[in-house]
Amino acid sequence: MNNIKYYLDKVGAIFDAEQFIAEPRELYAPIEYTLRLGGKRIRPTMLLMANALFGGDEQQVRNAALGIETFHNFTLLHDDLMDRSPLRRGQPTVYTKWDENTAILSGDTMFALAWRYFLRQSTPKLQVILQCFNETAIEVCEGQQKDMNFERMGLANVSIDNYMDMIRQKTAVLLAGALKIGALYAGAPADEVERLYAFGIHLGLAFQMQDDLLDGYGDTAVFGKKTGQDIRDNKISFLPLTALKYANEEQRKELLALFAAKDNMDEEEKVRRVLALYQAMNLKNAIEKAIADEFETARKELDGIHADEPRKTPLRELMETLNGRKK
Repeated sequence: MNNIKYYLDKVGAIFDAEQFIAEPRELYAPIEYTLRLGGKRIRPTMLLMANALFGGDEQQVRNAALGIETFHNFTLLHDDLMDRSPLRRGQPTVYTKWDENTAILSGDTMFALAWRYFLRQSTPKLQVILQCFNETAIEVCEGQQKDMNFERMGLANVSIDNYMDMIRQKTAVLLAGALKIGALYAGAPADEVERLYAFGIHLGLAFQMQDDLLDGYGDTAVFGKKTGQDIRDNKISFLPLTALKYANEEQRKELLALFAAKDNMDEEEKVRRVLALYQAMNLKNAIEKAIADEFETARKELDGIHADEPRKTPLRELMETLNGRKK
């Protein structure tokens, strides 16, 4: 039975064989640049795994894999511009390598190209597949807006429930949607599709919560991101929100003051003080337990799917891979 490497290699081969450059080159060169950067390509990999889980035809979902990853990268082009991020996967982002207008227009084109990929492959389920894709895309955009709203609201005015709802939309629904689309192509029963979708939601929540944890406690050399960057950026994440839950009154006041500080204090001192507060609250253990709970819920959803156990193996391997990222 195939393992996770098989599907990762299959996705790599699909992208290697695809031609992304076209005329006018000024529009398509940034698209090719973005899609050739690679990255984890988790979403198309999950789509292929879900299709195989229910005995689908691998060739039938080739274009859907291209479509879901093209959409994901469209969101990254625009996110990088909105966040003013200079690097993506260690390389200059599109708006810095070209310009802002190019990032907007090339990103818009990628959204349309994603639809074109889905429309390439006829299937009796096409309407429901496109409906799933469209609703997923809308939720991702809603999640991004909520994330931006949080920046204006400030740490004291965002609840953990608010945050979990936001990351469900911004991160988890695209993972879950990729799984659902793969299963729909295979003609999976509706109840099994929904259980697989729930697996993807909880996996996505755990994935984002773990990203938040790694920002404060990750190994920079392994994680590829400077420790404490969310703190420097006053970014609201699962860590400071959970810290407020455990903080005494004095710790709460200090944490809120630190996350309200802009350019009037040394960044490294700010990171040091926030991490010291986290340490005093034993926050890491609390966060790790919350993440473990999400992974366990995801596992139970996968256990409940009626499919041959060997076909579940790649999804179990993926879950273990995500759960085992360096802390």
